[in-house]
Amino acid sequence: MKDHFKVALCQMRVVEDKNENITRALEIISQAAPQVDLVILPEMWNCPYETSLFPEYAEEADSSPSLGAISEVAKREKIHILAGSIPEKDKGKIYNSSFLFNPQGEIIGRHRKVHLFDIDVPGKIRFKESETLSPGDQLTVVDTPLCRIGICICYDIRFSELLRLMALKGAQLMIIPGAFNLTTGPAHWEALIRVRAMDNQVYLAAASPSRDLNASYVAYGHSMVADPWGTVIAEAGTGEEILYASLDLDRISQTRQELPLLKNRRTDLYQIKDK
Repeated sequence: MKDHFKVALCQMRVVEDKNENITRALEIISQAAPQVDLVILPEMWNCPYETSLFPEYAEEADSSPSLGAISEVAKREKIHILAGSIPEKDKGKIYNSSFLFNPQGEIIGRHRKVHLFDIDVPGKIRFKESETLSPGDQLTVVDTPLCRIGICICYDIRFSELLRLMALKGAQLMIIPGAFNLTTGPAHWEALIRVRAMDNQVYLAAASPSRDLNASYVAYGHSMVADPWGTVIAEAGTGEEILYASLDLDRISQTRQELPLLKNRRTDLYQIKDK
């Protein structure tokens, strides 16, 4: 495990052409790779964020052109890659799934979005992932040579119990590929990122697609990294860009010593348990 390492969040533009998305992801990963140890893609990086399109774009993990391309670039660049999320087809169901690759191009972790994004804000936005997607049922924490990484996807960040369980399982970096919109983004994106990092005293990296005002679903952008104190240490704008951040794992132990939140929990009064 390293004391220090660097990450790159690829706030890429997602279009309707899957092959174009794959090509762009490979380009942006290769651009970032020489400078970092881990590259992170956004939620639904190979597919427009539309419920009606998820079945059309869905791929089985063991024969996925999208994941196969990420595996090859991970091997070529000798780098860890968190492949945002894609629509994953498995046994007649479709999941919003994130895959973590090691520098050998192997999948070492998979998270299926646990909380489906079903919201209805009158006059602003209605979106129902459950129209075509099924929820995952696993907590995802993965050991890597960099650190222990917790993975969740977008709407998952709103459920503090899930992230607390990841922290209790030793996650030091939590990665959230997400696609907040122009209603929820300005209101909650930064606040959730900072509070979840601060509550659990971990690093938190949230990667969004870039903003496309012509898309049916307009992503907020503003990919962001917060440290264990809840300070934003890197933030993107709204356009396509690569966001870089340096992580110092000693900041975790330092923060937990100064402000011992996890130690001071009253587990005699309340507990959060994994299933």
